[in-house]
Amino acid sequence: MDITMVHILIPALPFLAFLVNGLLGARLIRDQAHWVATLAVAGSWVLSVMTLMDVLHGKTFYGNIYTWISSGGLDVSVGFSIDPLTAVMLIVVTTVSTLVHVYSVGYMHGERGYWRFYAYLSLFTFSMLMLVMSNNFVQLFFGWEAVGLCSYLLIGFYYDKEAAAVAGSKAFIVNRFGDFGFALGVFLVFLTFGSLDYRTVFAALSGWESPVVEVFGLEADLVTVIALLLFCGAVGKSAQIPLHVWLPDAMEGPTPVSALIHAATMVTAGVFLVARCNPLFNLSATAMSTVAIVGAITSLFAATIALVQNDIKRVVAYSTISQLGYMVLACGVGAYSAGIFHLYTHAFFKALLFLGAGSVIHAVHDQDIRNMGGLFKHMKITAITFWIASLSISGFPLLAGFFSKDEILWMAYASGGVQGKLLWLVGTLVALLTAFYSFRLIFLTFHGEFRGGHEKEHHLHESSPVITVPLIILCVGAVASGWVGLPPVFGMENQFAHFLQPVLGHPEAHGTHAEEWMVMGVSVAVGLLGIGAAWVLYGRRSDLPARLGALANGVPYRWLLNKYYVDELYNLVFIRATVAAARNVLVAVTDGAVIEGIVNGVPAMIGRISEKVRGLQTGVLHHYASIMAFGVLLLFAIVIGWGGG
Repeated sequence: MDITMVHILIPALPFLAFLVNGLLGARLIRDQAHWVATLAVAGSWVLSVMTLMDVLHGKTFYGNIYTWISSGGLDVSVGFSIDPLTAVMLIVVTTVSTLVHVYSVGYMHGERGYWRFYAYLSLFTFSMLMLVMSNNFVQLFFGWEAVGLCSYLLIGFYYDKEAAAVAGSKAFIVNRFGDFGFALGVFLVFLTFGSLDYRTVFAALSGWESPVVEVFGLEADLVTVIALLLFCGAVGKSAQIPLHVWLPDAMEGPTPVSALIHAATMVTAGVFLVARCNPLFNLSATAMSTVAIVGAITSLFAATIALVQNDIKRVVAYSTISQLGYMVLACGVGAYSAGIFHLYTHAFFKALLFLGAGSVIHAVHDQDIRNMGGLFKHMKITAITFWIASLSISGFPLLAGFFSKDEILWMAYASGGVQGKLLWLVGTLVALLTAFYSFRLIFLTFHGEFRGGHEKEHHLHESSPVITVPLIILCVGAVASGWVGLPPVFGMENQFAHFLQPVLGHPEAHGTHAEEWMVMGVSVAVGLLGIGAAWVLYGRRSDLPARLGALANGVPYRWLLNKYYVDELYNLVFIRATVAAARNVLVAVTDGAVIEGIVNGVPAMIGRISEKVRGLQTGVLHHYASIMAFGVLLLFAIVIGWGGG
């Protein structure tokens, strides 16, 4: 098979599955829709593995399939860039997507709109593949917006449930803010370089001196403006502060959606964007510092909120935001390969956590961890895989998260300067918090006594193999996926970073092996400390959390439980102001005075004139004769008067 045809089929197979299920699912396929979608995405996975093998042997591809837009100086094609970065993303997207498709057979079976769910999943997979395979900014933006649409559709899958419908709208609207900046960045790229093709734009950056422009009265390098505008898109899609508020509410969607879109794939698109555009970001120290600081703040902010949440999926959701902050931080210090490495390992253990949470919800029919406990003896496979995923995210030695998280912490420490050390300290604190909230979840869910009632406990059982098998496969990834990136301090080359080096480069580490061992040791120590603290508070002394929460009149606890009241602040500042403006301006003036004045006013005026004119139609013959005679006399008078003049 021609290698180009392989590339085309990777996104084409899920798109064909979307068409089949979308057009025929309601009438012909119905409860068998999973076969079409699952076989298609499994085929994409096989082709992605083949592509990875080709790239490992030095066979990359960069080219266009056909011309999409040709207008004046703007030429945009549909094309693919197959390089090491793309190969990694293809494996992440297709692997997680395939397992989620299989898992959903057990989790979603019997749901109304089953065929529609699988049609949306296939469309999402197609869109994400087009995003990561693109070789130009317009195709990237197409995939970017398409995954946003699929996110909206899947979050609001239970559209008759108000919370789900509102959450879907919130995700869609919040991302519009980030995507507006992203679109401006794409426009500015074209105006600056005359092209939207990656290779052309990045080649033009070599030796290019960025001019200084004025933005809102302030002077800034043009490259900084472009980079920060592009980063706006990443802030929205990857749920970074201040556009993070949509992701926790997205948990209203089905749990497989949370695993696929909001843990392992779509939310990592922002990290992928920054990594793909690394030649641009590298030219602006201001942009790089902004990226690193936003990532660090987001990581710490979300980790503190996760400490006290009681919804099992929301704990994992805030954990996702925090880990995305880690990835963004890595990109901000120039360690793009470390950020992608964590993206890669995170996909396995975070998808496992979400799907494990789904298995628990499927058994308990509740999402509040205060109504759980003691599930280990009823759901051993779910519990063991959840334990391993939690150990991995906590950075337990030799598990996947240990290697990728420590790589980020080390690169932050070794980036030099006060900023690097502060970023490392924040990252280390987040590692402590991550271990704590992860095992708080473990102890409250799987250990102790069941708190959901004796009648419910009697019906508890392990999920079916169609759910547990994907958990086991993801568990293997949560353990072993990090082994491809063993650090040099272990006496060998980091193969993952070496693989990505042609695309992402490799930053210099300003530090010694002794310092790297120190960073690693501190990271492991704080992880174990967090696990131990969770065990003491939720495994041994269950009275302590309530007493600690009551400190300072419970104010810190309430602030964390209510997510620092950010949603309330946005509601006060933005939503109420927008609604008031809509009522006072759009409704009262635009709709009431202008539109209604024209739409209803003109017909009303015509009606009034018609009523007057209708009075002339009397039906009496001598009235019509008199009017005609008057008209003839008037005509003669005009003619005579004109001629006399």
